[in-house]
Amino acid sequence: MTAPDRLRAVLKEPGLVTMPAVWDGLSAKMTAAAGFKTAFLSGSCVAASRLGGPDLDLISFAEMFDSFNMVRGAAPELLILADGDHGYGNAMNVQRTVRAYGRAGAAAILIEDKITPRALTAAGKPCMPREEARMKIRAAVQAAKESGILILARTDCRPTQGIDEAVARIEMYVEEGADILFLDSPADDAEIRRAVAAAKGRPSFAVLSPGAPRATPSKTEAEALGFKIGTYPTGMLAPAAAGIKAGLDALLAGGNQADSAMPGAELRAILGYGDYDAQAKAFIIPG
Repeated sequence: MTAPDRLRAVLKEPGLVTMPAVWDGLSAKMTAAAGFKTAFLSGSCVAASRLGGPDLDLISFAEMFDSFNMVRGAAPELLILADGDHGYGNAMNVQRTVRAYGRAGAAAILIEDKITPRALTAAGKPCMPREEARMKIRAAVQAAKESGILILARTDCRPTQGIDEAVARIEMYVEEGADILFLDSPADDAEIRRAVAAAKGRPSFAVLSPGAPRATPSKTEAEALGFKIGTYPTGMLAPAAAGIKAGLDALLAGGNQADSAMPGAELRAILGYGDYDAQAKAFIIPG
């Protein structure tokens, strides 16, 4: 069964699908080992890990695709929803992006309607005209037929153009054949319900990490509101950053590691030293 088909089966199961946000081999490997079937290759997490910077459209297609290959290599059974951002250009760029991820084994890919290049400010999310957004999703859906990869269509227009326009776009994406729908930055539960209704039974996706200026329901609340997928971009990234800071603080204080550090034996087990030795035995020359 292909990765897209496996994800379709997961989405038919009851309950909210929790998608941890991953960015490299270690985060993916630990996610799979914890028992998760799916994960979101998050652009914000990749930007943080590769650039040490914010998610402001500075990451390229090549960098995101390289991160996907790291994730895929470390956890080949994990079903990955790849962050395709704005497709890295026009509708033809979108098709190239979708085809590349589909051939590489991604289960799904996100395509959004933000304008690129963005204005030189971190504030706001200006979006392209509705019909241009339609053509991007149309191009994505057509390109997806090659591999069967699922298309997650995201609209970011709520903060700049209002909820009515955002809901209209979700309805439009459904008409164009998008598999999963995503309203970014809903203001409240009423807006969430409108967006879920506009998806007409297709799965709705939500970012459920706290802290951003948007409605952020709990997992139980999200499921009750009709969401099918919830991702947590800061769920592992923030603790990882805190762990790095704790380690540096310990070194600055003259210690050799933070009190919260993972024991060496556990870390070696996670990294697979024992697995390496077991697999390498087949190639050791006798004597």
